[in-house]
Amino acid sequence: MSLLASGVHGLSKESLLGRNNFQQPDENIDITISYMDASGKFQTHKVNSNTLSSSWVWESPVDANQKRLVVGQLQEGSSEQTVNGSRESTQLSIEYNQQSRTIDPIKLRRQKLWDERREKRIAELIHMSKETELQMQKVAIEHAKEFNNTRRAWYSIWRKEYINPHSDTTLKLMRDQKIMAKVYASVAYSTGERDLYNSLTRHIKEIRRGIGDANSDSELQESALEQAKAMGHALSLARDKRLDGDVTARKLRTMLQSLEENINTVKKHSTFLVQHAAKTMPKPVHCLSLRLTTDYFLHNHINKETLEKGKLEDPSLYHYAIFSDNVLAASVVVNSTVLHAKEPEKHVFHIVTDKLNFAAMKMWFIAHPPLPATIHVENIDEFKWLNSSYCSVLRQLESARIKEYYFKANHPSSLSVGNENLKYRNPKYLSMLNHLRFYMPEVYPKLDKILFLDDDIVVQKDLTPLWSIDMKGMVNGAVETCKESFHRFDTYLNFSNPLISQNFDPQACGWAFGMNIFDLKEWKKRNITGIYHYWQDLNEDRMLWKLGSLPPGLITFYNLTYPLDRSWHVLGLGYDPAVNPLEIENAAVIHYNGNYKPWLDLAFTKYQPYWSKFVDVDNPYIQDCYSNQ
Repeated sequence: MSLLASGVHGLSKESLLGRNNFQQPDENIDITISYMDASGKFQTHKVNSNTLSSSWVWESPVDANQKRLVVGQLQEGSSEQTVNGSRESTQLSIEYNQQSRTIDPIKLRRQKLWDERREKRIAELIHMSKETELQMQKVAIEHAKEFNNTRRAWYSIWRKEYINPHSDTTLKLMRDQKIMAKVYASVAYSTGERDLYNSLTRHIKEIRRGIGDANSDSELQESALEQAKAMGHALSLARDKRLDGDVTARKLRTMLQSLEENINTVKKHSTFLVQHAAKTMPKPVHCLSLRLTTDYFLHNHINKETLEKGKLEDPSLYHYAIFSDNVLAASVVVNSTVLHAKEPEKHVFHIVTDKLNFAAMKMWFIAHPPLPATIHVENIDEFKWLNSSYCSVLRQLESARIKEYYFKANHPSSLSVGNENLKYRNPKYLSMLNHLRFYMPEVYPKLDKILFLDDDIVVQKDLTPLWSIDMKGMVNGAVETCKESFHRFDTYLNFSNPLISQNFDPQACGWAFGMNIFDLKEWKKRNITGIYHYWQDLNEDRMLWKLGSLPPGLITFYNLTYPLDRSWHVLGLGYDPAVNPLEIENAAVIHYNGNYKPWLDLAFTKYQPYWSKFVDVDNPYIQDCYSNQ
């Protein structure tokens, strides 16, 4: 910003530059301020010295230590004179700097370059085109929209003298006073001190009104400080009464216990609501499934699927297994994978869903085939070999004990009793889609390797290098999740049971499902499915681990898991708000494991764009369902 003072009488160039001859200018001086506004446009504004606050001072340019007072004249409406004034002021500065022996030549040269750049910038702004000016205004407006000032009721957030590091001191004092007053009032009532009880009760009401909904001292009522003083006096009188200390201590313990119970109740309700929201299908996603199912049968697409069946069993291609009942989520996995594939025509997607969503899933990929990749949708209910006589977990899921565990309100897992394992009542644990991952050779008998992907992931890089990794005889390639003492085997398994403690290391590192490369040849050789059945039969009473697929996976693939580089699979976007952004950007696959799925309103806003950019918002199905929610 440049200040050009006009109307200063009795001042000459020599007097301004004299070290000892500088005089305070007269009052009532017109000052012209030249500046660039938010859009980058050159502007001028006139003010009078009488309107300036006392914080503005006149300084001699010599005493100001390299600061300059530029004096000139600026006529209104003349852009050229503005530039000329800048040149004169630059020349004046140079002449002065040349006369001064204390100025470093390097600093002098830097100042000259700065003046030249400023003069050039002013000229550019004067001759700026209308289109460029509008573009700069648009950018400035966008920056202004992003500015967020959360501080309230301050004179100026830019002046440090107005910053109070203890902005809620009075508020905290009043809240503490209210708690103590309640204690003393309760004790006074029990000991027959009616006057003291009435006085404290009255002050409690006044304090409560004074606090209101305030979150800082600036939001308190004007009378709040007086109310705090009055309450302090009342508490002093209560202390002088020398109320029974034992009674007061008991009352405080009772209040503390009551607060702890209230906090625990709120936590349980919060957990229940989060779990309920996580397992509820959003209306737009449900609408999408219904619309697709309707069109599938209405337009007779049952026999219209065209497949290159040779590709489905060709072990030389890249095969993916996705087990999902969510059409939108599955489409994002497929779209993101194909988009980043270097040779998409060599990629084959095997999607397995349930009977309820089979028609919708087929209709979506018939209408939106991920060409040139191949996709095949199957119904898990058509796998006749997958029955309770062969599958241990299916037999257990059909048992009365499991149904009671899930659906009886008086069971310890219910909210009314309270149990930290409330999350295991999620319906996904009752779905065979969650356990189908342990039957890969039965589902795909002709394949040698297959990449398993969860439906809550997004692919950000080409995944084909995974097929060429030497897994050194291991069956499962996965990213390990242990950090220090977290996510180790003792987190998932019950090591108080000798069956677990005698066969597994409690400090063994855990790993993640979600992106796993399976060597199906080694799988068959080591009879992985048989190992899985063995441990599932032993865990029928759920004493080895709780429900879910990860604990039996850790057991089944114990010492048979090859650790992949962490950049292949970054987890936590469904529960951790502090995942390293750099890790997310560099990851081949990002995983929204947890309750905060990207298609839910619960999702972390900052993580949603990674997922939503693979949703075709112009698709008529999506537009209809999401516009009418």
